Amino acid sequence: MTRAFYVTTPIYYVNADPHIGHTYTTVLADTLARYHRACGEKTFFLTGCDMHGEKVLEAARTRGASPGEVADHYARRFRATWDELGLAYSRFIRTTDPDHVRGVQAILSRLHREGQIYFQEYEGDYCVGCERFLTERDLRDGLCRDHERPPEKRREANYFFRISAHFEWLVGWIREHPDFIRPESYRNEVLGMLREESGLGDLCISRPKTRLDWGIELPFDRDYVCYVWFDALINYLTGIGYPDAPDFAEYWAACEHLVAKDILKPHAVFWPIMLRALGLEPMRRLCVHGYWNVDDRKVSKSLGNMISPLAMRDRYGFEPFRYYLLREMSFGHDASFTEAGMVARINADLANNLGNLVSRTLQLTARFAGGQVPEAGAPGGPEGELRAVAEAAPAEIDACLRRTDPRRALEALFRVVDAANGYLEKREPWRAARDPARAAELCTTLATACEVLRIVAVWLGPFLPVASGEIQARLQLLPGEGGLIADAVRFGAVPLAGRTVAAGPPLFPRIEPPEGDA
Repeated sequence: MTRAFYVTTPIYYVNADPHIGHTYTTVLADTLARYHRACGEKTFFLTGCDMHGEKVLEAARTRGASPGEVADHYARRFRATWDELGLAYSRFIRTTDPDHVRGVQAILSRLHREGQIYFQEYEGDYCVGCERFLTERDLRDGLCRDHERPPEKRREANYFFRISAHFEWLVGWIREHPDFIRPESYRNEVLGMLREESGLGDLCISRPKTRLDWGIELPFDRDYVCYVWFDALINYLTGIGYPDAPDFAEYWAACEHLVAKDILKPHAVFWPIMLRALGLEPMRRLCVHGYWNVDDRKVSKSLGNMISPLAMRDRYGFEPFRYYLLREMSFGHDASFTEAGMVARINADLANNLGNLVSRTLQLTARFAGGQVPEAGAPGGPEGELRAVAEAAPAEIDACLRRTDPRRALEALFRVVDAANGYLEKREPWRAARDPARAAELCTTLATACEVLRIVAVWLGPFLPVASGEIQARLQLLPGEGGLIADAVRFGAVPLAGRTVAAGPPLFPRIEPPEGDA
């Protein structure tokens, strides 16, 4: 039976353009989805936009437009950006989509009918940026930790969902499923939240239309709209056809959410309890990453220090930027962005290492074998050493990607690139070509280098799909030749002998450091 894989990004707020934080999560989801598809797994990749809430209303007032106009504008910007960058999502959902609205209202009706929603007056500290009431642990020096702004005191009557009745169950679930939240530090943070039950309380799930009318109307009270987080989380269900799509149960059992740490509480506390109330098991895994920082501060729209993915594409090319994001952040920890650091990483890894391997291998084949991959002779010690490195990589790359660790997966892949470059230095085919007695060795060297380059190109597919396709095209390989990735990366899986190769221009030209950073 084919395994399934369902990966989601958060649905992004529509009050500004996409930035590096959005791009990292979406690129990571795209990489994981591509890998699982290449493994033959039935895969669904969901992303989209959160169209509702007070932040959209705030942005609309600033722009002198309606919330719907602002939401539509930025939702189009997000989708167009991901399309331009070649991110291969299965569905781009908006919370204004009719099937989502129907799903949210059906869930609200059910929970209200079952007595899991009640009405009361409430007073507390409210952050518009977070779109929720804050507890003491959410504040630092009286300011919201994430948005660096003071909360507002609010008192109003609203509907509440009885999440506190499920805290004990959730603690048990997290302890019984140690891989449910990862990395482990975030698992421990959530358990800490749940120990402070009085600080959490029940969840306010409505907003009065007198204050906010941009949202999904409560089916049991037309004077209220649904709280944006309650509405937004449900997209993970409606995006795959909850409750009765043929593939729903299969995908939901395989669900992995990718989120940044600022939205840990809604995903790790609110969401599993909402699912339990609906009679569903929690998602299989919640994978939490850190922040991208610029000048030691979290990248955020409210702080105005965003890095545009389209600007990075126009300046450096998108695949180098994509590589930097995947390689630079250690999953779960914060990472610092600098253009100088990115250029140094691109030049070292892509231009000098991978690009050098592509150029040398194909140019040497063109020069000393008439552009055709020769038949390999009997392997010697250097061939055996290189093959051992290449054959050790698949298990490590697979394990790293399945635990959401693209950085270490790329480290494992680039050990093969390093070994291949080292192999060419050891065999020195440019010297062997001048000695007729080494003709057989030369053929073996060129054939082995081309074979390892083929394997590297296949592995690059999930990480750098355009570069992967270009290398395979230069080797005269057809898309998907060799079958599923586990088969295609085996030595000799695809016969190369006799194929005409093309060296082509540098795959990743060196980039000059930004002015002032040379």
